[in-house]
Amino acid sequence: MIDFLPEFPSFLLVLVRVTSFFLMLPLFSYRTIPTNHKIGLGFFLSILIFFNMDAPTLTIDGTYYLLILKEALVGLFIGFLAYMLFSAVQIAGGLIDFQMGFAMANVMDPQTGAQSPLTGQYLNIVALFFLLSVNGHHLLLDGIYYSYQFIPLDQAWIAFGHENVSLYLIKSFSVMFAVAFQMSIPVVASIFLVDVALGIVARTVPQLNIFVVGVPIKIIAGLVILMIVMGVLMASVSNLFTTILKAMRGIMNILGGS
Repeated sequence: MIDFLPEFPSFLLVLVRVTSFFLMLPLFSYRTIPTNHKIGLGFFLSILIFFNMDAPTLTIDGTYYLLILKEALVGLFIGFLAYMLFSAVQIAGGLIDFQMGFAMANVMDPQTGAQSPLTGQYLNIVALFFLLSVNGHHLLLDGIYYSYQFIPLDQAWIAFGHENVSLYLIKSFSVMFAVAFQMSIPVVASIFLVDVALGIVARTVPQLNIFVVGVPIKIIAGLVILMIVMGVLMASVSNLFTTILKAMRGIMNILGGS
């Protein structure tokens, strides 16, 4: 304990980065997880990280308070990037719902408190189960563990407003929509073909009320196609996890000045 006391300020910086990371990270930041569990997990994870790194000896002065602010921003940046890319699953569900006709029936997401599309919420839950089944949450924790190799504790400040950071976030934002479009295109394109077929039927059989018949047909066709392509969607989600890890490493490289 006597040897630990001089390095206690460094441990506090580790704790700030880890807890800030948990504020934005998918799964770990959800409201359904009790706050004391989040704090306890962050505390014990900080202990493991601290005793497996070469922590510098710091003194509590004016520079130390800047280091606290820097650590909080680093954790938030990395967690926000992971959460933003993981949101591609809900965006894909929103695109599917818009085509199927479910866009008018959003549900309340208990994790974020915001409205979420039906299919988006379903795909999000399935993606979370898939994340846990392949130990993807361990890889997310590895991201914060190895972040100290890119951004040391004693690095005084980081140029968060640098153009490279902004460009990387914009690029990640575009990747999120590209992944969402790739995930939703099998169902959206199939329902579009159903719309084309219904339009042809409407022209050839004017007596048929296409609005009454078309809505249930599109819903049934969308659900059937969704079940058929679920394996492909999970493969896309697996690639999304890889994209998240690469994005986290990339933003850490930029923030660390590499």
